[in-house]
Amino acid sequence: MKNSLRLLTVSMILWSGLFSIAHVKAASTSYADAGAPVQNTYTFTATTTGYIGAYFQSSSASYTNTMSLLVNGVVTPESSLGVLNNQTSSVGDFVNLGYVNAGDVLTFQLNVLDTGDVWNSSSASNADGMNHIYSTGFSGDAALGIPAGTYVGFEDLSGGGDLDYNDQAFVFTNVNASLLLAENISPVPEPKTYALLLVGLGLIVFAARSRKINA
Repeated sequence: MKNSLRLLTVSMILWSGLFSIAHVKAASTSYADAGAPVQNTYTFTATTTGYIGAYFQSSSASYTNTMSLLVNGVVTPESSLGVLNNQTSSVGDFVNLGYVNAGDVLTFQLNVLDTGDVWNSSSASNADGMNHIYSTGFSGDAALGIPAGTYVGFEDLSGGGDLDYNDQAFVFTNVNASLLLAENISPVPEPKTYALLLVGLGLIVFAARSRKINA
């Protein structure tokens, strides 16, 4: 009898451990400059004609969030109600976000149910003007059942919160990501710069005329 109880206890502990492992939430792909806002501008398009897939990768948020996909500015029927709720989803959960054509412009949205905020992968569409995502390539994780794809991590607070972009993260398939690096964005010249350019141009014209007169 004692041996039977001992075996039953060990079995329950092992089962409990396996259950916990199955529901553990994976570590997010870390953003190296945590605490500083992402300056890069991301653009997402469909790689081929077919379906866009989404895998739940991780979440550290206390708020309840879901995600949706807009294709050329229109939300897909499959994601219109919000999918992959971070409070009920497990790592590796998959959702088909809808059918697309190659080259279609994709916008990923995080719907924050607690505050009513909606944060887009396009910063220009966000009410606070902030970039709420960090994106990079994902090589795949067989243990979690997540294939290679495009990783997108969100911040769910207005103003960017703690800026570590891991409140909720997904891996998308059939998605091409391109980015414009902040350092490649040419700043608009200040008035002083324009003035110096005009002065320099005037000196060049004056010198050319002087040469003509002296010739």
